[in-house]
Formats: sequence, structure tokens, C-alpha cells
Amino acid sequence: MTDTVSANAPTEMSRPSRLSEFWYYFRENRGAVFGLWIFAAFVFCAAFGPLLAPHDPTEQFRQFTLLPPAWQEGGNWTFPLGTDPLGRDMLSRLVVGARFSFFVGVIVVTIAASGGIMVGLIAGFAPQWLDSIIMRIMDVILAFPSLLLALVLVAILGPSLTNAMIAIAIVLQPHYVRLTRASVLSEKQKDYVTSARVAGAGFLRLMFVTVLPNCLAPIIVQGALSFSTAILDAAALGFLGMGAQPPTPEWGTMLAEAREFILRAWWVVTFPGLAILVTVLAINLMGDGLRDALDPKLKRS
Repeated sequence: MTDTVSANAPTEMSRPSRLSEFWYYFRENRGAVFGLWIFAAFVFCAAFGPLLAPHDPTEQFRQFTLLPPAWQEGGNWTFPLGTDPLGRDMLSRLVVGARFSFFVGVIVVTIAASGGIMVGLIAGFAPQWLDSIIMRIMDVILAFPSLLLALVLVAILGPSLTNAMIAIAIVLQPHYVRLTRASVLSEKQKDYVTSARVAGAGFLRLMFVTVLPNCLAPIIVQGALSFSTAILDAAALGFLGMGAQPPTPEWGTMLAEAREFILRAWWVVTFPGLAILVTVLAINLMGDGLRDALDPKLKRS
């Protein structure tokens, strides 16, 4: 008996924890690890942007308007990435702008995911007629182009960063509803749900304790992808003048302010565009890694 226990002990001890198992599959995707490092740098800039910025992002150095980057002829190392048409430091505005983009992503995903998960759970457990009504409403919202619908909502609410976040959250919410409902309908048919129902679990316990935790994997992946979508949509609304308003150093607003100087001063458009590109690409790569690590169908045995 003792020999049997001792023989089994290494097997039990060698069984990896969920976190180590997740990291094992996540790091198999090298693009996801690269995206994670870029995203970590983005979060660091968002958290400590005002401390990292060499200048106040709204301070105007009128004698240095449209100064090229430091490595270009006529540049000045006081402004490594040059200045904009009003003489504001591009590097400072880009670093502080990460805070606004991160804030947009967090708020939008939180609002969209919270509302979408709740409605999706209700649709998954609701009678057929109520489920049909909910899903037809979601289909109507999805029938509109997302940016156009966001523009209409911001036009009704008024142009501001807060209203842009609300509009983007409403536009993204149907994706969470459909995903949550599909996961709930799949999980409801499994034996552990039937056992919990037979054991006397209440309706709310079935929804939030029994079923919801087993639906979180695809929702987490959707959250990561929605984060990048929120940053893109906020930048698009800012570019169109319906999002953050000047002098806020938001990347889309910076592009809008610089578009008439695109031929004279390439840096005022290139650097905000690159910031959006690199950040969104990193988040999407990280989302692919999350999908690989959280989806058991994609794990190698």
C-alpha cells in the first residue's frame, strides 16, 4: 500500500497548475509573447505617462513649430520626435496619449462585456420567445456598420471622449451577447448542469456559479480583441472630430490636427499612426495567444 502511494506521489506532484499550464500554451505562440511585451510597455506608458514625458503635452513652444525629429536635419534633441504645428512635443503627447487609449479600452470592454454577458445569460436561459426578441434586437444593431452607428450615437449624445466610449460600448455589446448565449446553450446540455439542477440549485446559482465560469474562456479572448477595436474606433471618432477634443493628446485627435500638414511634416501623422498600429497589432497577437491557451480544442495532447 505504501509503495503504491509513493509511486503515485510524483505523478500528483508533477501535475502542472492552471497558471503554469496556461503560460506553457501561451508562450508556444511567439507572436503572442511579443505582443504581451509591447502591451506591457503600453500599460507602463499609460500608468506613468506624465512622469515619463519630457514636457507637458499641452505646452506650446512657438519658436519650435513643426520641428523635425532630432535625427533629421534641423532637428533638436530637446524634442526627439519633433513638434506639431503648435510647437507641442510629439513624444510627450504620444506617451501621455497612451493613457487615454488604455482608459478607452478598459472602460469600453468593461461596459460592453458586463452588459453583454448579462443579456447573453438571460437569452440563454430565457424561454424561446424572449430569446428570439433579444437576438433580433442584437441582429438589428449588428446590421449597421459599427463606425457609422457609433457616429450617430455620438452625434446624438454630443462629441466628447466619454460619449465616444459609451457609443463604442453599445456597438460592441452584441458580440458579447451572441458569444455568451452560444456558450450557455452549449453548457446547458452537459451533465454537470443537469446534476446541479437536480440537486436543487436555484436559477441564479445555475446562471452565475454553475454555467458562467465555464463560458469565460471565449469571452476573455473576445475582450482582448475588443480592446484593440475600442482603441481603433476611438481613434477614428477622434480623427472625425467626434471623440476626444483638442488639446487632449489622444492619438486619433492628433491625426486630425495634423492631416493638413501631412506633406510638409511627415512626423506629425506618422508617429501617432504608428502608435495606433503597433498597439492594436500587439493586442491582436496577444488575443491569438489567449485563444490558443484557453481553447482546449487547440491544445496539443
